[in-house]
Amino acid sequence: MRLKYVLTAFVLGAAMLPAAAHARIEGVWATGNNDGRVQIYKCGANMCGKVIDGAPIRANPDLRDRKNSDPALRNRKVKGLVVLQSFSGGPGEWRGGPVYDPESGDGARSGILKLRADGKLEVKGCVAFICRTKVWSRVR
Repeated sequence: MRLKYVLTAFVLGAAMLPAAAHARIEGVWATGNNDGRVQIYKCGANMCGKVIDGAPIRANPDLRDRKNSDPALRNRKVKGLVVLQSFSGGPGEWRGGPVYDPESGDGARSGILKLRADGKLEVKGCVAFICRTKVWSRVR
């Protein structure tokens, strides 16, 4: 009988853990801007992320990376553009980079991805000591 109570407590305790404790970073995330979507996927031993959708892309499927500070990169298509590269770590925090925002043309050599207890993903890019953080929501 005692074993039954221990097992019940274990199962109930596991069910009450935050969703982020069991969540994986892989999947599709809403960026919160212009209905943007980024797919995070395994790239070798690390994690990467690429743009897969957004209102501007639906309006113009041939949308180019015109805001990039490097003129040589401004002709790249935004759809399929890798915006997160070489992130390693987990299960709650990954470090890597570079990180790139095609909407603003801003990039950072390093970044941190952090799963929050509410299941959202903090995406932080830093240049020197100046950091910018955005919060993404899981789509699937």
